Amino acid sequence: MLQALSHPARSDPAIEHGGDLATARRNFPDAPEPWIDLSTGINPRPYPFGSLPAACFERLPEPGALAALERVAAMTYGAVGVVAAPGAQALIQILPRILSGRRVGILGPTYAEHAAAWRRAGRDVVDCASPDELAACDIGVLVNPNNPDGRIVATDELERLARRTVLVIDESFADFSPEMSLASAAPLCGAIVLRSFGKAYGLAGIRLGFAIAGRAVEQRLREELGPWAVSGIAVEIGRRALADAAWRDAARENLAADATRLDAVLTRAGLRIVGGTSLFRLAKSPRAQAIGDALGGAGVHVRRFAARPDLLRFGLPPSGAWPRLERVLRAADGSAA
Repeated sequence: MLQALSHPARSDPAIEHGGDLATARRNFPDAPEPWIDLSTGINPRPYPFGSLPAACFERLPEPGALAALERVAAMTYGAVGVVAAPGAQALIQILPRILSGRRVGILGPTYAEHAAAWRRAGRDVVDCASPDELAACDIGVLVNPNNPDGRIVATDELERLARRTVLVIDESFADFSPEMSLASAAPLCGAIVLRSFGKAYGLAGIRLGFAIAGRAVEQRLREELGPWAVSGIAVEIGRRALADAAWRDAARENLAADATRLDAVLTRAGLRIVGGTSLFRLAKSPRAQAIGDALGGAGVHVRRFAARPDLLRFGLPPSGAWPRLERVLRAADGSAA
């Protein structure tokens, strides 16, 4: 299962991600400022972490502080074998260095960095259309809930699958759907679960994520990450936020209300909701590109998909952004000026 081999890197075409406002500004140079960025699935109400001690900036993170963060994360996720890292993306890139297996199945369509990381490691990446197809591969990878359509694979199915292949589950959007998480069972059934901190807590810039795995994988991850992989700022903010169950409960209710509101706004504009999570919605329209252009011209950035020009993904707007979004969508639909 574990390996220490490296493979020559392969060049991959550039992968498009949300959050690229520089490109949006180049494409729409006359758009009004400030831009409203709805191209990511990040909570628009960030966790209010308060002031930070100077030691977070001036000293290397203490091992005890990192251990305290991992203990709080373990309690929050109901798991053991929790490893902190500088974002889930870092873990996605490390796993091909420590897991053996030639054939890697990825349940798609999904977050493109998974396939890219395994291809760079010289593996044979197989696009899988159903979870059962992953079992025919040495390693299976899926995102649950999925990005961008919110697809969910039930936990009992995940456990069965984890006993048939080495299963990597990216739960970056699972914080507000704990009932579908395999975190508590992962070390027992052999799965590896990845969690993102920044999306749910609206603090993507601090770069913090976690892996949950059995002892052997946990140890290899720690070796690959090395000392001080997580900044003192991320350790302190992460510890505070993960321990704040009351904030998390309130955030779950607020996000559910906002997602329902966004559904109504998009539907009134002639878009059809085809998927999503509490942090984003995927919408479909034959006029998706024209709608995306209208939004871009008004300084509203949404996620497009080159392979699916009929789809747009909308993150949840911050409180002051709703009027502009609704106004542009009404105009794009031709129902108002």
